[in-house]
Amino acid sequence: MSQNAIALIVIGFFMIFPLAIGFIAKSKSTATAEDYFIQSRAMGGIAVFFSVAATWWSAFAFLGSNGYFYTEGPLYWTAIAWNIFFGIMYYVIGKKIWYMGKLNNYVTATDFFSHQYDSRKLGNLVGIVLLVCTVPYLQIQLNGGAYLIQVASGKLIPFSVAALIFYIVIIIYVWAGGIRAIAWCDIFYGILLFFGMIFAGFYVASLVGGPTEMFKEVESVFPGQTTLADGKWMAWIAMFIITPVGSFMGPQLWARFYSVRSAKTFDFMPFLLALAAIAYIGSMLTGNAGKLLYPDVTKLINSNADYILPTVLFNNAPFVVGSILMACGAAAAMSTANAQVLSLSTIYTMDFHRRYVNKNLTEHQLIWVGRWAILIFSAIAYIMCLFVPGLLVTIGLVALGGTAQIMIPTCGALFWKRSTSTGAFCGIVVGLGLLCLFTFTSVTAPGPFAMGGGALFALIANIIVFVIVSLVSKPRPDKLMSQLKQQYSDFYKQVDMY
Repeated sequence: MSQNAIALIVIGFFMIFPLAIGFIAKSKSTATAEDYFIQSRAMGGIAVFFSVAATWWSAFAFLGSNGYFYTEGPLYWTAIAWNIFFGIMYYVIGKKIWYMGKLNNYVTATDFFSHQYDSRKLGNLVGIVLLVCTVPYLQIQLNGGAYLIQVASGKLIPFSVAALIFYIVIIIYVWAGGIRAIAWCDIFYGILLFFGMIFAGFYVASLVGGPTEMFKEVESVFPGQTTLADGKWMAWIAMFIITPVGSFMGPQLWARFYSVRSAKTFDFMPFLLALAAIAYIGSMLTGNAGKLLYPDVTKLINSNADYILPTVLFNNAPFVVGSILMACGAAAAMSTANAQVLSLSTIYTMDFHRRYVNKNLTEHQLIWVGRWAILIFSAIAYIMCLFVPGLLVTIGLVALGGTAQIMIPTCGALFWKRSTSTGAFCGIVVGLGLLCLFTFTSVTAPGPFAMGGGALFALIANIIVFVIVSLVSKPRPDKLMSQLKQQYSDFYKQVDMY
């Protein structure tokens, strides 16, 4: 049996594994939409941590980070800081969203905004933004998985077929088991991903004499590669803010706010997520060592630096080692794609189909609508995977810049009584408008924001518009504010009961 065949068998095992989990999870499920989409709000602490971590990390982290260290030097080091920031947000903001969801039976982000601002119009806008911005991020996972299969097969399997394989596997097990299947798989995938990133980095660095020799040679051959380039400080700040905020506001994370069983789960998340950020040391080592081993990887494979880790492994490592580490990459892609496709399905089913297409659906029918939505959104991402090329990190930052806009009205609802639905609506529209302007035209953000800070400038504009319009527009209804005041007051008194 050839090495490529054995490599594909190893990766295939890690892709087939979730199929069994999906059908086991299905046998434990109850026939309700709430159980299928948010596990009846009963997910335990271990499952929550691994599900959040594995969803937060993705092909963006496992493959894209290596490519970014390869092309941009230390710019991606902001990943350490944004993991800590992400954990703090999960504790401070996520816990409040969880509590309000428990009291008011929220299932999606749209439910939160529709109730908190007494505005179905705002809720629908948020739902549409999350749908539109999450599909490109789902595309990243299909790209990442397809890369792995294509390289592992020695390019015997075309990229389009490789992406289709990933697409089918995800659909089958999410279709069967819903969020319970996702959480159970993520425990396995999270462990595999963490140790895989670290081991891959040290192994690749060993090929050039170890980390110490690697840094010396990189600085000698590529002067400045180990220091932040002039003019990149704004891009660093933008990545630190936009990446965690955009991910945190993704619909897959809203599902993980609502699914949690106990408030205590939120208390240890900052520490655990910060500890898990150590894995990015592996990405840094891979990117820098790869620069020495393959100074111009874009000439070797399809003009894409995201291929650097598979290239190094399958040209230098024993095939068993390379195959197992590529399986870790498969875990990264799977663990995020599964959550994203289910969350997209949840938004469409609960926020749009149930409300505007058929209001009289039974629980069983809602689940089936959700399953067909999984198929449709995955197909859209697959088509984009084939026809919308680009570096994984680049695609990810554009998508995250869009979902990050949702953070402003979220904080407004949770922490500012004078915030209004009009202010929230206008802020999101302005922020998204500027993001599209900077992304899809030749116009750049003003001043220092021109150097990679367009998404951050759009977010700041959102804040300014949100505050000004809220101050001059009609406040939220007194009856609603009285109800919310009582609920937020009870939050500090009762949260330890759960």
